[in-house]
Amino acid sequence: MAVDYTVIVVYLAGMLAMGWWGMRRAKSKSEFLVAGRRLGPAMYSGTMAAIVLGGASTIGGVGLGYQYGLSGAWMVFTIGLGLLALSVFFSARIARLKVYTVSEMLDLRYGGRAGVISGVVMWAYTLMLAVTSTIAYATIFDVLFDMNRTLAIIIGGSIVVAYSTLGGMWSITLTDMVQFVVKTVGVLLLLLPIAVIKAGGFSEMKAKLPTEYFDPLGIGGETIFTYVLIYTFGMLIGQDIWQRVFTARSDTTAKWGGTVAGTYCLVYALAGAVIGTAAKVLYPTLPSADTAFATIVKDELPVGVRGLVLAAALAAVMSTSSGALIACATVANNDIWAKLRGAVRPRGDDHDEVKGNRVFILVMGIAVICTAIALNNVVEALTVAYNLLVGGLLVPILGGLLWKRGTVHGALASVVVGGLAVVGLMATYGILANEPVYYGLLSSLVAYVIVSLATPATDPAVLAAWRERLAGRGADAEAEAEPAAVVA
Repeated sequence: MAVDYTVIVVYLAGMLAMGWWGMRRAKSKSEFLVAGRRLGPAMYSGTMAAIVLGGASTIGGVGLGYQYGLSGAWMVFTIGLGLLALSVFFSARIARLKVYTVSEMLDLRYGGRAGVISGVVMWAYTLMLAVTSTIAYATIFDVLFDMNRTLAIIIGGSIVVAYSTLGGMWSITLTDMVQFVVKTVGVLLLLLPIAVIKAGGFSEMKAKLPTEYFDPLGIGGETIFTYVLIYTFGMLIGQDIWQRVFTARSDTTAKWGGTVAGTYCLVYALAGAVIGTAAKVLYPTLPSADTAFATIVKDELPVGVRGLVLAAALAAVMSTSSGALIACATVANNDIWAKLRGAVRPRGDDHDEVKGNRVFILVMGIAVICTAIALNNVVEALTVAYNLLVGGLLVPILGGLLWKRGTVHGALASVVVGGLAVVGLMATYGILANEPVYYGLLSSLVAYVIVSLATPATDPAVLAAWRERLAGRGADAEAEAEPAAVVA
């Protein structure tokens, strides 16, 4: 394992070095939180694909393939569909808004007063998303070093917190680009073909497994529908995803770069399912489907390659973890803390802005690590996160973009009713039940429509300013037009 250890150590050292380099670039709030809004198509596509394809997509996607066969691709496939929908239909408008958070968008659209409540829901989502990614370090470090779970979470989480705190979005962008390349090589170009060959090829796989393993709908129609509600719609409104859209240098970059990333996700989804299916042939009686990835990597790959593929899994976890962490800190600082204390900083106070956001990343990072140590069930934590996001925020966000009659009172009612319904239904039916997101989303929609129609329409001046921002006019340039090179 010495060679494998060397690969992993070099990779982790590289992540910290990029964090240090990013610190030298992040001199303003815009640089720190959204990489100066100047990423070009190549880097934008790679980093967007990196953040949406995390540990759940890699380790969990292979596990679903082990359990259900090719239809196990549906979870990651719906993530790709969501990213495609966001990129084609909404990303250009989102990028033109020139905001930092989803809650800022809601304040612009509805005329204020929606930000704090929506910020709390978004904060809870991003916190739980970061926690689920951090928990996954335990699986990878256990395979690598037979390490204690708590120690693995502390080490993995500390590295992400370190480079995220140092350089903000610049560090995360650079590390995500490396992680995208590592994942592509490790999972698609190495693990996928090796797993199929070790399993005897597709003909042998079909001969040894039940036919339902090769049924595209074998996982069940209700499960697929739930995945669409949670993950496809979740991709449309998550702060972690929007914050990446804000990094695009233009609306064209956001649209077409995101389309490339979404297409990549569809390929990655199928690859994970095929790897899991091959693992089922090789190890038909594993105690848990979630161990399929680690088992096939540990037992079937040659020295060196094994280290690279494990680095790919680590890259998948780190990219989602860092993206969720900076999103969590951005929401906590800009949407909750600043508004609760009524702070209005003078323009040009960029140093203090960067320092404040850096402190929040550190504090949120420590909270994520502690929560990850206390929790065990990744699936339940991820389900809570997406149920809150979709049930509480999908309707007011998409309603604001698509229905001009929506009002701030309707938006607030939608967030509160949908969020409370989801929490109550999870307590009643169970966290993993489908009913919470179904009925939570429906109640959010009903509240939004009824309250919006029953209250005065949004001030025409607010709507006029909103249309100007959507068109890319009237946005405060935030001194972001500073001369700087565009990053490819």
